[in-house]
Amino acid sequence: MSREPERVFVQSLERGLAVMRVFSRERPSVTLSEAAAVADVTRATARRILLTLQQLGYVRSDGRRFVPTPRMLDIGYAYLASLDLWAAAEPCMTELAELTRESSSAATLDGDDLVYVARVPSRRVMTIALSVGSRLPAYPTSMGRVLLAELEPCDLDAYLDRVRPRQLTPCTVTDRAKLRERIDAAREQGWCIVDQELESGIRSIAAPVRDQHGSAIAALNIGGHAGRVTVEQLREEFLPPLLDAARQIGHAAAARR
Repeated sequence: MSREPERVFVQSLERGLAVMRVFSRERPSVTLSEAAAVADVTRATARRILLTLQQLGYVRSDGRRFVPTPRMLDIGYAYLASLDLWAAAEPCMTELAELTRESSSAATLDGDDLVYVARVPSRRVMTIALSVGSRLPAYPTSMGRVLLAELEPCDLDAYLDRVRPRQLTPCTVTDRAKLRERIDAAREQGWCIVDQELESGIRSIAAPVRDQHGSAIAALNIGGHAGRVTVEQLREEFLPPLLDAARQIGHAAAARR
């Protein structure tokens, strides 16, 4: 039984998925060499995978560089379509965004990253362009911290040992002990405010969305520009409707199970 994972693991699939993940906002197209380097595979392996993806219609090439096609969306959409909860949650998030006149987002943890699963943008101009599927480090975000606060102590310790926080802004907390304090505080109070740690000028407040068992299935936030929204405003004005929206979405999740 101890060798069962080795027998069922398909390494070629692992490598194929690694190559598919090389594309990003910062890297919208790649050469064979770039794909091999980023995916940590040989150039020959990257070539076989990319040519296979090209034949299947997931990428196209001009002869040198490869770019993803809209068919690549099918893979991510399969996950979102299975979570019809977020279609039901959209009215709550829209109401929250209209009430606060700021953006509202929902996200889950995927490994060490925060992944956006729903978003209602503000009509105001924001410096961070985010959409469903966007990935951010968890440690400098309000949603990331409320979800990290839900981890078992040993898992949180492992995360803090594994992740090396970068100084993204002058306000970013990178010290392990201080970061642990912020996460512990988020757990105790049931919500979290992050003040310009991900990007200068951006403040946000988040709370967990819980299922009928009390487990956090996602996080919900409100984010706005520091020139418009103060920390006190986040806490005094935005927190009550945020908590109410999180409860409503949690109840919708329970009703769909």
